[in-house]
Amino acid sequence: MRFLIIVKATAESEAGTLPEQSLMARMAAFHEELSRAGVLLDASTLRPSIEGWRIRHHGASHTVIAGPFADDGKLMAGYTLIQARSREEALEWARRFPSPCGEGLSSEIEVRPLYALDELAP
Repeated sequence: MRFLIIVKATAESEAGTLPEQSLMARMAAFHEELSRAGVLLDASTLRPSIEGWRIRHHGASHTVIAGPFADDGKLMAGYTLIQARSREEALEWARRFPSPCGEGLSSEIEVRPLYALDELAP
């Protein structure tokens, strides 16, 4: 099963401020551990929403909406995609994920399972 670990955006990440070197080192070590265990599929840090856009569909037409977007707790700052044997294994990896805001600071990550192709209608 594949799981997406979503790192929520903060005012700092939306300002383009990269994490401190010590946090980057902890994240790199964790991702290296995921890789050695054979569960890491992909991981990346996203640029601020000011550099992105959204496409809003209206029936047959669409509108392009340029960033930045309101930081309403729904923006992503990064992600890690893992392949785990079970929900419980994914939960154990997520519990070990370093705090995205730094050690001792409050932060939140979200973990969502992905559908497998055979689970989707043809």
